[in-house]
Amino acid sequence: MSGLKSGGLRTVDVARRAGCSVQQVRDLERDGVLPPAARTARGYRIYGEIHLQSALAYRALAAGAGPVEAKKIVRAAHLFPASQVVLALLDAAHARLDAERTELRQAGEAAQAISGEPIGAVRASDSMSVSELATALGVRPSTLRHWDAEGLVVPDRDRGTRRYTPAQVRDARIVHQLRKAGYRIAPLRALLPELRRARRSDDVAAALAARDADIAARSRALLDGAAALSVILSLRDQVSRI
Repeated sequence: MSGLKSGGLRTVDVARRAGCSVQQVRDLERDGVLPPAARTARGYRIYGEIHLQSALAYRALAAGAGPVEAKKIVRAAHLFPASQVVLALLDAAHARLDAERTELRQAGEAAQAISGEPIGAVRASDSMSVSELATALGVRPSTLRHWDAEGLVVPDRDRGTRRYTPAQVRDARIVHQLRKAGYRIAPLRALLPELRRARRSDDVAAALAARDADIAARSRALLDGAAALSVILSLRDQVSRI
């Protein structure tokens, strides 16, 4: 079998080295992620290093940014000139991960801010009207109505009158704590579903740790994908100079 730089790779060779199936290699070529392969007189595909690096880049970028974005990035690497488009797409993928890291950090700080709030079972007698809950929290009733309109704490309705169940009272207490800590409406709206699913503070910490590990894995995948993209661009530059 020929070396990578001399080409002569079969479909199965690319599949094995890229960690995917033979059909996936063919599909990636069909979708423009791999450039068109040369053909033997009998019609068999002949791949080279740029095809292998394209498959490697796609696999890594798919793990880091998703398959749709990965295809877009690798296709851009085959354009002339390609570097500006590829770098812009790659920068955008990193920016999205950075935004997730920021949200995760805020979620961690939020978990600390609500550490004094009960996240376990609540009593049925904790059900409250708007005025009762506003008094308990030390806020205006209009504040609770604003949280309702924003989808943060949406109470039940009894003949049009707002009535907060024990779980909704807990949500209101958490929102109150986080608003006092300076958290804006949009981040709170994204964070609350996770807090509702977590029954204990340990569950919140575990969920945040799992999300942190996922972001780290995707960030590493983008790094691996960028390395393969760098090889592709270098090979393209060599071709353009010929």
